Amino acid sequence: MFAILCTLAFAVPLGGPWVGAAIAAVIVLGAVAVTDGPLFDLLAYPSDYKAGRLYGLITLVLAAATLGLIAVTTTMAVAVFVGTVLLVGYGNFAERLARGRTDHDVALVAVFCTVAAGSAVAGQAATRAVTDGNSLEALSGAIPTMVFLGASGALLAALLRDVLFAQDDPVVMLAVGLLSWLLAELEPALSLTAGEITAALAVTVALGYVSYALETASIAGMLTGILLGLLTIVLGGYGWFIVLISFFAIGGLSSKFRYEQKAELGVAEDNDGARGSGNVLGNAAVAIAAVLGYAASSATMLPGDPDPNLFLFAFAGSVATAMSDTLSSEIGSVFDTPRLITTLEPVEPGTDGGVTWQGEVAGIAGAVVVAGISYVLFPAVTPVGAAIIVAAGVVGMTVDSLLGATLEGTVLGNQGVNFLATLSGALVCALLVVSFAILG
Repeated sequence: MFAILCTLAFAVPLGGPWVGAAIAAVIVLGAVAVTDGPLFDLLAYPSDYKAGRLYGLITLVLAAATLGLIAVTTTMAVAVFVGTVLLVGYGNFAERLARGRTDHDVALVAVFCTVAAGSAVAGQAATRAVTDGNSLEALSGAIPTMVFLGASGALLAALLRDVLFAQDDPVVMLAVGLLSWLLAELEPALSLTAGEITAALAVTVALGYVSYALETASIAGMLTGILLGLLTIVLGGYGWFIVLISFFAIGGLSSKFRYEQKAELGVAEDNDGARGSGNVLGNAAVAIAAVLGYAASSATMLPGDPDPNLFLFAFAGSVATAMSDTLSSEIGSVFDTPRLITTLEPVEPGTDGGVTWQGEVAGIAGAVVVAGISYVLFPAVTPVGAAIIVAAGVVGMTVDSLLGATLEGTVLGNQGVNFLATLSGALVCALLVVSFAILG
């Protein structure tokens, strides 16, 4: 039933926004009027029974109406709106069917993402054909963008459903629609074919599943990594992805380093070291922002036409910081007695802001690894540029320790500290690059 209701989104491209608004109003009024009976049971979310109202359906329709309003009043294409609504409706439908056959989390996520992405692509294609009268050749040229938007939206929807609740469809729909709008604006930066985007998705999915199978990432962490990896490959390139995946791989394995000993000391990561979405985003959000900035600047969409390579260095600086901080804490925590970075007084293992000389050495080594990979893969990274990346990583690692000693636990949480540290690494790297004027 919800899939059928979501299909009514085609009313906007077929009849115009007023027809879509009228249908939404009728559904909302009907939902208000129905308070019990078989129809109520058919459409009610679990939380609706206590209230005696179909609030779940009402908020879902209002979320769709909000996206539809944005679609017809801004540059957000109506095709993106229809694709988003179908993605949520049919993805949920497929996952419900799959639950009757299996309860394996990965299988359910795979079913949801596959059907959701396919529905989004089909919705976009049908809408483009109706609204633009596109020829088959024109539609074929838009396939890479549609595949990219469908896959990215499906991954974000699956992630949000895992982190929040499966019934939070309005939140999922709004988030997916806004992400798709942002990515659609970057269409001029897309140069990959549909096959290449599919290959990129296959690579990121395979590596994401390996991280889950090795218990270095949870379901949410796996989905976050796959989404960020796909965005990095499509908008940056495989070189950018290799830099990012080096952090995920080395950082994930480092959490397993002497895990039993760290567990005894009380400094081990939860869930046997498997990293969740919060940890992944805290360390990689700045890097992904740099990728988006690079894509926008490459397509000359930013004011002032900044050099795209400036975003490359910001990306490398943030990843170097994440690598340095992760290795410093994961390896350094099992050696000697840590000392508080602000006073150098001995503290208990696991104390925020506590450092060891072994951890500092491991952190520097992590920054060197990122700088070395960047030097090999990117012509813009000269020996001086590589040294700047190392310096930025060390500075970011130090900022993380200082924030841990002063603000963590009171003003900031661990993920907030990670975010600010990687942001400082990115800014330091970009500022040093500008200061040394090493960009062509």
